[in-house]
Amino acid sequence: MKVIGWDIGGANVKAALLTCDREKIVGFQTATRSFEVWRGKERLPLTLRDLQEALGQADAMAVTMTAEISDAFRNKREGIRFVLDCVKETFPGVPLYAIDLDGRVIALDGEPQDLLAFAATNWIAEGLMVAEWYPNCLLLDVGSTTTDLIPLLQGEIATRGKTDTDRLISGELVYTGILRTPVGAIVSQVPVRGLMCRVSPELFAVTADVYLILGDLTPDDYTCETPDQRGKTRVFAYERLARTVCADATILTEEELVHIARYIHEKQTQQIVEAMMQVISRIEGGAALPVITTGAGEFLAKRCARRLNLQTKSVRELFGTDSVLLTPCLAAAYLLAKFLGKRSAVSDQPSAR
Repeated sequence: MKVIGWDIGGANVKAALLTCDREKIVGFQTATRSFEVWRGKERLPLTLRDLQEALGQADAMAVTMTAEISDAFRNKREGIRFVLDCVKETFPGVPLYAIDLDGRVIALDGEPQDLLAFAATNWIAEGLMVAEWYPNCLLLDVGSTTTDLIPLLQGEIATRGKTDTDRLISGELVYTGILRTPVGAIVSQVPVRGLMCRVSPELFAVTADVYLILGDLTPDDYTCETPDQRGKTRVFAYERLARTVCADATILTEEELVHIARYIHEKQTQQIVEAMMQVISRIEGGAALPVITTGAGEFLAKRCARRLNLQTKSVRELFGTDSVLLTPCLAAAYLLAKFLGKRSAVSDQPSAR
């Protein structure tokens, strides 16, 4: 059996193809494409088809998404319906399932009763999968745009919130990432020549520029669009960062810009560490939980865990390097394979008559 798990976001579409023998994974492939839904949602079917062709045919598919929050849609229900309809219409002969907010695998063979049950469930999928290997931990996924903090206790998801809003309140979702976050969303001022300088809130630079300057990312890792549509090199990153203080790279030296980048990194680290402290402070023995790291910003997740003297393990220890970048879609495929395997096992049982 081959299944594809989808993670359809507002800026990227990710997919994983699992080859399974009942519930046992015997191989997997992954693929991702940059896709900014607000720039042309009508191109989503082409992106889906492109990824499927890169991976191969599947017997069934499971969907998670975060694209529904995009302002390309008037509300979340409209976004969810659009995404599900796109997948159905693009792959009409393939059984389609979705992960809901209760962690269930739901067959989409009719009109869903509650579309909001499928909003932003990618973190639930990865939490359920990781819990099978690490039943007691804090799963920390630092991505390109957001950071998910998912406490797992006794093999179950132990979050206080389920919706994005509730998770923002509970500290389980931090809207900060290592690629697309504007500098002005992290700092209101930065150090310049021994003084604190207020920053411009214009979209002059993003965190991808910060981490490119600091050497944590390579140009190939810079997968989002640059704010100025110029190159994804350190030279251009210096130029973009200089504009955040209304200067340019002929006014500020590279050393001065490195100081600014380090300060932004420190403040972003503090944002995530504060959320970690909020989450683990309500869990008995939370300060001793290991942190399971994943996401495009796994390097930052590990640094945050070290700030709190917490032990870390990587999702890559389970599945390999690709799993770190694409954990939610891999998890969606895994949960679907497990669901179909169990259903097949039941159907294979002899009749009780």
